[in-house]
Amino acid sequence: MNHPTHPAHPHELAGSRNADVPLAHGTAPTEPQPLKDPVCGMTVTEQSEHRHEHDGRLYYFCSAHCKNKFSANPSQFAASKPAPQQEQPAPAGTIYTCPMHPEIRQDHPGNCPKCGMTLEPLLPELEEGENKELVDFQQRFWWTLPLTVVVTLMAMFGHRLNWFDMATQSWVELTLSLPIVLWAGWPFFLRGWQSVVNRSPNMWTLISLGTGAAFVYSVVATVAPQVFPASFVSMGRVAVYFEAAVVIISLTLLGQVLELKARSQTSAAIRSLLGLSPKTARRIQPDGSEEDVPLNHVHVGDVLRIRPGEKVPVDGIVIEGSSSVDESMLTGEPVPVSKRAGDKVIGATLNTSGALVMRSERVGAATMLAQIVQMVAQAQRSKAPMQRMADVVAGYFVVSVVAIALLTFFGWGFFGPEPSWVYGLINAVSVLIIACPCALGLATPMSIMVATGRGATQGVLFHDAAAIENLRKIDTLVIDKTGTLTEGRPAFDRAVPAPGFEADEVLRLAASLDQGSEHPLAETIVRAARERGMTLDKPENFESGSGIGVRGQVGGRQLALGNTTLMQQIGVSVAPLVPQAEALRTEGASVMHLAVDGQLVGLLAVSDPIKQSTPEALATLKAAGLRIVMATGDGLTTAKAVGVRLGIDEVHGEVKPADKLILIERLQRDGHVVAMAGDGINDAPALAKADVGVAMGTGTDVAMNSAQVTLVKGDLRGIAIARLLSEATVGNMKQNLMFAFLYNALGIPIAAGVLYPLTGWLLSPMIAALAMSLSSASVIGNALRLRRSRV
Repeated sequence: MNHPTHPAHPHELAGSRNADVPLAHGTAPTEPQPLKDPVCGMTVTEQSEHRHEHDGRLYYFCSAHCKNKFSANPSQFAASKPAPQQEQPAPAGTIYTCPMHPEIRQDHPGNCPKCGMTLEPLLPELEEGENKELVDFQQRFWWTLPLTVVVTLMAMFGHRLNWFDMATQSWVELTLSLPIVLWAGWPFFLRGWQSVVNRSPNMWTLISLGTGAAFVYSVVATVAPQVFPASFVSMGRVAVYFEAAVVIISLTLLGQVLELKARSQTSAAIRSLLGLSPKTARRIQPDGSEEDVPLNHVHVGDVLRIRPGEKVPVDGIVIEGSSSVDESMLTGEPVPVSKRAGDKVIGATLNTSGALVMRSERVGAATMLAQIVQMVAQAQRSKAPMQRMADVVAGYFVVSVVAIALLTFFGWGFFGPEPSWVYGLINAVSVLIIACPCALGLATPMSIMVATGRGATQGVLFHDAAAIENLRKIDTLVIDKTGTLTEGRPAFDRAVPAPGFEADEVLRLAASLDQGSEHPLAETIVRAARERGMTLDKPENFESGSGIGVRGQVGGRQLALGNTTLMQQIGVSVAPLVPQAEALRTEGASVMHLAVDGQLVGLLAVSDPIKQSTPEALATLKAAGLRIVMATGDGLTTAKAVGVRLGIDEVHGEVKPADKLILIERLQRDGHVVAMAGDGINDAPALAKADVGVAMGTGTDVAMNSAQVTLVKGDLRGIAIARLLSEATVGNMKQNLMFAFLYNALGIPIAAGVLYPLTGWLLSPMIAALAMSLSSASVIGNALRLRRSRV
């Protein structure tokens, strides 16, 4: 049950920096360990202030209510064990779609009628259990892998080991293969059948036909060897190919396990976004009392309190208090924004210092965060599925192979020498085995796998194959400013003294005063002074001016540090340093004025420095013919200043997440192939929508989960490396596909017996299996050449 008076759990509080604030530079947050309240079953942590010791064990509670209930009768709750967790059904109205064919939508789970892939929820839940299909396939793979190894070893070395006579060995192989084919491979046969019923031939059609033909042929050869001509008896038995069927099934299961693990990460971006909201809100009742309520119990018009360090629960307006709010999740701007009565606040942004009272205006699906979640989901699902070169001809290939196998069977049956139908069966099986899609299926994934490993050694992480294929086509790169072109955090730039003062003294005085402030800009100034070894005085009578600056006494002198509004309030003229201040602002810096005893003594500039690697990276990308576009949530003046310094002509400032998404869509409509590079939560929809999304490894988890490529060190030069690797990989894939089709073009006619009238040659299923293995080996060997390619 839920108690309306429960306070929020420590790890669920918006102010819990360990749990909720994305840390820069990949720093892993320290998560408090989750526990269960023994009374109500709610999740708590060891940070809870409500605790009670019983029988030498410490119990934690979500509220005083539960603690008092436990204290009254500890044995009732201490002895009880939590009920086993049951699988939660999907919420009513859940829509399922195919990752490869987003046009397929239905209201229940199942497989895609086009490709056989398991359908996924259109919008994932925040708390998702284990993937049932992944667990199932892992069990099928690991439980039957020993049997596959034994069958394969017996087929290769059984005649040398002499454990059984060869006829008995066929029965042993049959017995060991039954659970692999009929249990482990059952999902593949089911999908193969569905592909026939849906008239959508795909890889499952070929896999089920190839393995099924090899298995059925081998069963007949084991159970009724007398139906085969004597010429097909070798070493005391008719050759069987159980190992071909079981190896293909085990390899396919392994491929599916790896694919399902990778696909489970595609919804991580949305789950990360859903996790940004605080779990509770502190509501102020009309009688003045306060209570913590679940976020979904907040309604429009509710009055909510936001304490320092907490997250804003929903969108609304401040009605009391003042503070600085970190809105980087929306704007990307690293400097918190001052908020006071009458200002708008956005849900999931972080209240850094003061306390606020707000009135909720937009809740649930109407909040800005909910809209970003919807945009990311739509962008991910609207992206066209990757169409590999093999996929273009896959349907025709499957139909052609089946038709050739049938023609071979009936052709030999009606026109071949006796026993004509046995020859027909053997040759038809050879056609299906040699055409089994191992080489064709490996042609692209092997190149992708090697390229992914090679990219990782260069600091470039590819999340999927589509990114590797599409990067070489990119002609336009849209780049966020904060954290992508720049370091993404404020840094002290310089101090500009007024005539008669020294720059170091201006910095020392400002840092001494700022010791009393919690604002990030103040921390930057204090840190800069301490790095220079300056001795700071203790501030006295410190006052914060609600976002316009700070005042106090240092060394017996009255100091004021802030913007021009604060200077006007205390009657200090900023005219002597206006030219210098404007010059700093045009360079993208934030400017603060320092007054001592009513006299202007200097300026301090704090800016977001450009990364050292950025100019070289942009020069390389421009030389490669890419059009560079900057899109940032920062002010237009700052954005243009950075654009001028970096030689970027097309600059868009003050853009919100939806604006970036619209920009990407407009460029795509104009025929451009667009990559988006960003690091923030506000970049997530655009990263998901772009043809290739590139996230900085120094940015937020949401950005990295939305993108297809991550630059581990946040160095844009990685994009140039990734493009070269893309070109090499696609070339390698073309070579692999050529090998695979060449083997099929030569092997299938020979397997069908077209050379028999001229040479008397027939391709037995054993030779067909060998040829199939060689084709796969050549594809793998060629893909491994990528490890030595120059990028």
